[in-house]
Amino acid sequence: MVNIIIIYYVVMSVGILILALLSWLIWDKRFRNRHGQSIPNGFIRTDEVMVDPTTNKKLRVYYNHHTGERFYKKEQ
Repeated sequence: MVNIIIIYYVVMSVGILILALLSWLIWDKRFRNRHGQSIPNGFIRTDEVMVDPTTNKKLRVYYNHHTGERFYKKEQ
């Protein structure tokens, strides 16, 4: 009975660790690949400006109406 409880907690701990690692990697990749200085083809400037919470820099939002993607360019 004790072995089953130990196995349960080990499996749950590994599962939570894997879930946390995957969510961190997915969020990081999704956010960091969407801003820079050169605007990709097909993106249109919008009136939306946001402040990046990690760097406190202003970012202009560009939108691609064909794919629905957003691109963030640092404002001067």
